[in-house]
Amino acid sequence: MSTSAALSTQAAAQPDLAAVKQRQHGAWSSGDYAVVGTTLQIVGETLCEAVDLRAGQRVLDVAAGNGNATLAAARRGCRVTSTDYVSTLLERGAERVRAEHLDVQFQVADAEALPFESATFDAVLSTFGVMFAPDQARAASELARVCRPGGKIGLANWTPDGFIGQMFKVLGRHLPPPAGAQPPSLWGMQAHLYSLFGDDAAAILVTPRMFNFRYRSAEHFVDVFRTWYGPVHKAFAALPNDKALALERDLIDLLNRMNRAGAASLVVPSEYLEIVVTRR
Repeated sequence: MSTSAALSTQAAAQPDLAAVKQRQHGAWSSGDYAVVGTTLQIVGETLCEAVDLRAGQRVLDVAAGNGNATLAAARRGCRVTSTDYVSTLLERGAERVRAEHLDVQFQVADAEALPFESATFDAVLSTFGVMFAPDQARAASELARVCRPGGKIGLANWTPDGFIGQMFKVLGRHLPPPAGAQPPSLWGMQAHLYSLFGDDAAAILVTPRMFNFRYRSAEHFVDVFRTWYGPVHKAFAALPNDKALALERDLIDLLNRMNRAGAASLVVPSEYLEIVVTRR
């Protein structure tokens, strides 16, 4: 292949990251992530313990959704700023903060262009959030930039082989992602984390963990996710009826294969990585 042809092929494989971001914003703005997100609260609590937060520390929650890590950090007496690029999700987080009489600052912000000075925060957190940023290297660089030297970056990221990673593979078979786009589940691979943070990290501690999705049945899970969880909601909305039925069948099959509760209920373990990066 000639040099010009190789460059053309490479250019064709590069995704339009702005278009990907716009598409993702539409997905996360649809449905109501808080319905699903609230069930994941234990992950935010566990992550804050792993980071070993101290009262009075300045903490940033990036791609915070409805605020699981935000609330966990605020409950530990930290000075928390909660950010997301979907304002309606921040509003749901603010409702929870008011109910618990906590003190949190909320700000609309893009994980790839955080509006804060360098080295502003003692800890930077994200639970199943920043991993969905289209420009992964830029997002990781921003997390490191706003974290002070010696501070901690705490992440919870789904793995490729865990249930959520498998669910997104099923979605991708029915509604392919943009050509060349990096899958979010790369953030759930230790080698990729080292490539993202290696130059900025004094240490990277990676701990595999499990979150259990608990629903009445596989059908109940699919009904909740297709109604409220943005990416699944958008996938079903984009497909004609026959293909939507095929997606539903594939999701139910995946859920039933991974169900450890028997026929009476649904308990599906989903692996994620708990990551603590110490800023160099």
